[in-house]
Amino acid sequence: MRMNVPAAPDEAGTGLRPLSARSVVLSLLLGTHPPRLPVKDLVRLVEPFGVGGSTLRAALSRMVAAGDLRRTDAVYGLSDRLLARQRRQDDAVRPRTRAWDGDWEMVVITATGRGPAERADLRARLTALRLAELREGVWLRPANLARPLPEELHRVALTCTSRPDEPAHELVGRLWAPDDWAATARTLLTRSAASRHPADRLTVLAAVVRHLLTDPVLPAGLLPADWPGEALRAAYTAYQRELATSVGLRGNAD
Repeated sequence: MRMNVPAAPDEAGTGLRPLSARSVVLSLLLGTHPPRLPVKDLVRLVEPFGVGGSTLRAALSRMVAAGDLRRTDAVYGLSDRLLARQRRQDDAVRPRTRAWDGDWEMVVITATGRGPAERADLRARLTALRLAELREGVWLRPANLARPLPEELHRVALTCTSRPDEPAHELVGRLWAPDDWAATARTLLTRSAASRHPADRLTVLAAVVRHLLTDPVLPAGLLPADWPGEALRAAYTAYQRELATSVGLRGNAD
């Protein structure tokens, strides 16, 4: 049985990574709706993060060439691929849930003959749907998310609802290790409260978003006591509002 928790990306397990010019631009655009900014505004916005104008312009050129951004005249916006990432990020900050009646979603992979790249892509898509792998080819989660499973999933898998015999709390512990997720979330909350420099704060809040993307969004009755998920979302939303106010942008916290 595989434990569905992300590998710790650094020694503290919090996912803190130094931000490049590309990371700063993407963080700003991913938090902006609509995600398009004129270059003159980008020059102004990245300055507090230690990114100079020439560095920014070089990064923008590389990002357009790589398909990260689209350029229309002097306005840069996210590509379709990154618009999809923004939608996942928005859903991580505001997951849509429904009352849980005890049912579980189950996805059983039935397709065969897929190559390593196809298998990895399917695993990534199932993980993004907040499903967890019980054993190879069998994925499940409590049926408390207000979202349908993608239609294309039915071409490679059998989907159904079930009620496992194993107690729900024990199954949750095996699939997601929620205590580990909560420990990292509390560390990020502490670092977020202590960060003062713009670059430090953006670095921490970028890690917050990455961690929220791995939140299983479990029913309240299956969560450990003092679950920090909502506090982490509130910290990120407050940062978005602060950033939107300081730069005169409409972020998705509005």
